[in-house]
Amino acid sequence: MSYVDVWRQLDWDDVRMSIYSKTAADVERALSKRKRDLEDFKALISPAAEPYLEQMAQQSAALTRQRFGRTIGFYVPLYLSNLCANSCTYCGFTMENKIKRRTLNLDEIERECAAIKALQFDNVLLVTGEHERKVGMAYFRECVPAIKRHFSYLSMEVQPLDQHEYAELKTLGLDAVMVYQETYSAPTYAKHHLRGNKMDFEYRLATPDRLARAGIDKIGIGALIGLEEWRTDCFFTASHLDYLERTYWQSRYSISFPRLRPCTGGLEPKSVMSDRQLVQLICAYRLFNPEVELSMSTRESPHFRDNVLPLGITSMSAGSKTQPGGYADDEPELEQFAISDERAVAEVADAVKQHGFEVVWKDWHHAYSGLPL
Repeated sequence: MSYVDVWRQLDWDDVRMSIYSKTAADVERALSKRKRDLEDFKALISPAAEPYLEQMAQQSAALTRQRFGRTIGFYVPLYLSNLCANSCTYCGFTMENKIKRRTLNLDEIERECAAIKALQFDNVLLVTGEHERKVGMAYFRECVPAIKRHFSYLSMEVQPLDQHEYAELKTLGLDAVMVYQETYSAPTYAKHHLRGNKMDFEYRLATPDRLARAGIDKIGIGALIGLEEWRTDCFFTASHLDYLERTYWQSRYSISFPRLRPCTGGLEPKSVMSDRQLVQLICAYRLFNPEVELSMSTRESPHFRDNVLPLGITSMSAGSKTQPGGYADDEPELEQFAISDERAVAEVADAVKQHGFEVVWKDWHHAYSGLPL
């Protein structure tokens, strides 16, 4: 049993029609409830909910303060390699792009870690292109323990792995894994993943199950907004979250909502989401699940990130470099995608404080649970 079995029972077109058929009465019913289900989530992301955005925002902000207080967790991505054996239409690392390829060695990783520590971060997200032969378990066995010596919380966003590999990485210091389905529409997925292991839709879809069974502390999911009709894709993300929390309650969960950004050989979005609609989605996720962590990356503009903070966001990246070696030696031609918030880390931290929030530089530590360090 995995989420694949749940997904097979859901018809994309039926879900889409159900969302777009929601009425103002459905929205008001959802807003009046203390605990919302997936049908309520459909109403909250539907066009019928757009006139209720202010009410949604107020409830979302209140729920977030109740659960998370006035804190915003800061993390930073550390790009280890831009090697990739996949052909994906939306990514600057796709194997077709004629860019300079680079994989950091241990000495280069040490320099990156020193540069990141100087920025105060204690929560790092390791990112690579998906190249199992050259940037696979042998590489991870070397670099994960070396990086964990510097940081209390270590996340990873790399190619999907088997359960026993995740279990091994956990013993080496891995705490969390982000694995985004990109889109939950199998035909659209096939259209954008043309070569490589990433073509296996169902193996990727079952990855959070393998992560939870391996005992990973936190699992991040989400859809790449723009590949498909965003409301339907985001419903499937909510359905996935609902399944995971009911099945694997021991793990924590986070959701990201990246909108397509420019990259080398970039793709025009099929579905364009406005800023107002992204606010609606953030609030809908919070109203549906008061416990889930919601993360905002530097893909979004400074103005948007600053103003959406009170409404449901719990963590954000800052000062991100999306190329290997970018913190110690900036080489912009290697970027995976162009970021929008280019402010220095200190500027972002100051903006967060000016909005009345406290910056938290680390995530959960095993010591808090009485577990071995």
